[in-house]
Amino acid sequence: MQRQKRSEGLNQLPFDPASNNEPLQFGGASGPLVTEGIIENGGESSKKRKRTNTPSADNRTLNVDSTAMTLPMSDPTAWTTMNNLGMAPMGIAGQPILPDFDPALGMMTGIPPITPMMPGLGIVPPPIPPDMPVVKEIIHCKSCTLFPPNPNLPPPATRERPPGCKTVFVGGLPENGTEQIIVEVFEQCGEIIAIRKSKKNFCHIRFTEEYMVDKALYLSGYRIRLGSSTDKKDTGRLHVDFAQARDDLYEWECKQRMLAREERHRRRLEEERFRPPSPPPVVHYSDHECSVVAEKLKDDSKFSEAVQTLLTWIERGEVNRRSANNFYSMIQSANSHVRRLVNEKATHEKDMEEAKEKFKQALSGILIQFEQIVAVYHSASKQKAWDHFTKAQRKNISVWCKQAEEIRNIHNDELMGIRREEEMEMSDDEIEETTQTKETEESALVSQAEALKEENDSLRWQLDAYRNEVELLKQEQGKTNREDDPDKEQQVKLLQQALQGMQQHLLKVQDEYKKKEAELEKVKDEKLQAEKMLESLKEKEGSASRLCASSQESEYPLEKTLNSSPVQSEREALLVGIISTFLHVHPFGASIEYICSYLQRLDNKICTNDVESLMGRLQHTFKQEMTGVGASLEKRWKFCGFEGLKLT
Repeated sequence: MQRQKRSEGLNQLPFDPASNNEPLQFGGASGPLVTEGIIENGGESSKKRKRTNTPSADNRTLNVDSTAMTLPMSDPTAWTTMNNLGMAPMGIAGQPILPDFDPALGMMTGIPPITPMMPGLGIVPPPIPPDMPVVKEIIHCKSCTLFPPNPNLPPPATRERPPGCKTVFVGGLPENGTEQIIVEVFEQCGEIIAIRKSKKNFCHIRFTEEYMVDKALYLSGYRIRLGSSTDKKDTGRLHVDFAQARDDLYEWECKQRMLAREERHRRRLEEERFRPPSPPPVVHYSDHECSVVAEKLKDDSKFSEAVQTLLTWIERGEVNRRSANNFYSMIQSANSHVRRLVNEKATHEKDMEEAKEKFKQALSGILIQFEQIVAVYHSASKQKAWDHFTKAQRKNISVWCKQAEEIRNIHNDELMGIRREEEMEMSDDEIEETTQTKETEESALVSQAEALKEENDSLRWQLDAYRNEVELLKQEQGKTNREDDPDKEQQVKLLQQALQGMQQHLLKVQDEYKKKEAELEKVKDEKLQAEKMLESLKEKEGSASRLCASSQESEYPLEKTLNSSPVQSEREALLVGIISTFLHVHPFGASIEYICSYLQRLDNKICTNDVESLMGRLQHTFKQEMTGVGASLEKRWKFCGFEGLKLT
């Protein structure tokens, strides 16, 4: 019963292993799955394994009533074990090998799994690793044959790949090669858009995609033969390389621009998503809104919101002659908060100082207690009390002492660091004050003068404005003829008083400006004097250096005379000797080309310009003369060394 249950879904083994040598096939609904090799020594296997059921002679396949497996044969892991079939391991005679097999576990203990390398199994070997070199094979086409290059040769050289390259250059084509043959060979790499063939055995091929170019480069180095002909015109060696085409570059640039637009759009969306929400709009100015903002300005909790509204109104240009008083009152109420803010800052600074002091006092108290604890440990470690403790107690006391000392040192360093920081802050403040006073001594005068100029200009503008207002008021008085109006008279008087005060202030500012200008001129004169002193010192140093140089020159005049000799090296001296002997043999002189041709037989490195400059320097040894008439004029060099001896 157990065997019948376990063999459900399996047919009986329909052949006799003693008389059958055909391959064993595992079949499903879609055909055979795995083919077993031919069974040898069938007689011995029949003796060892006896069948209990009589087989039928016609049916020779072991069918599995499971669904057909769709695993690829190139996947070695799909065929490593028979567990994938979902059946118990069976012997050739049909009996189960493992009585306690569980298909859910998918394991067969004691039996090695079937591997692709086991003999007798028609299973595809594992894939080739990428490190191994690829061996190229012969490619057969309808009208030509491609023979692979020698694998020992290096790969063919290629140029740098242009961006967006879809065009290849194909050289080494046979002379009798046609466009149809080129299409037949290269259409295997991909769809071809265009072919431009030349009369000189090369062409350009443009594909639809970039990856097709890499496939075409694989054919570089192949020898092509048209049909079975061995004629030279029907053979060639292909050379495939990248080609630079305007269409490829244009398409690549368009693609890059499209990607850039998409990236910009994506970034814009991200920025808009992470952008903080815009502040609420500020209401327009009106008398009602002005009274509301004025009330808010007086409240400390709503002050920041009201100030923002006031700032927006002023920047919008809501201030005019009618609303100036309202704005002035709001600005005045905003100014009243300055004292409050200064007081708050002072209280916070005071709280911070108090907290620092409390922290320092607490730290110092903790340190004192640590010192006391360490003193207790030290007194306990003295011999009077130490001898009465056990070893475990002594060990604990020493460990506690070390821990307490470490903690005490850490807190002590922290307290000392706080004190050092305070001292450094004090010293930095003093240094900054001294440096600032030194640096601002000269610039203070200039800044004050500029500030006075600005004040002067602003006061002038204010005076002009007041004058314009007075004239307007006078015109209004003349039109309305209201001589009895006391308010107008008071306004005129106030304006006149303000004008007088402004004029007095202007006079004071002008006097201060003149004083500052005089101080500036004094400072400039002092700078000029200092620069003159520096220039005089520099001139004295230069004269002293010149005197030293002249003294050195007077000490070594012989060296200069020796160095200024026309013959500067032993090689030039040898050249002078050879040239003098050559010209002594030619009493009528010789041209510079003739002399150099003779010298170049001795030394190829001799240059015509060097020889001519050397002879030009030795005026008492060589001289140049013009010989001939008309078109036969020629410059010739002659040797005059003996005449030079007489002259010298």
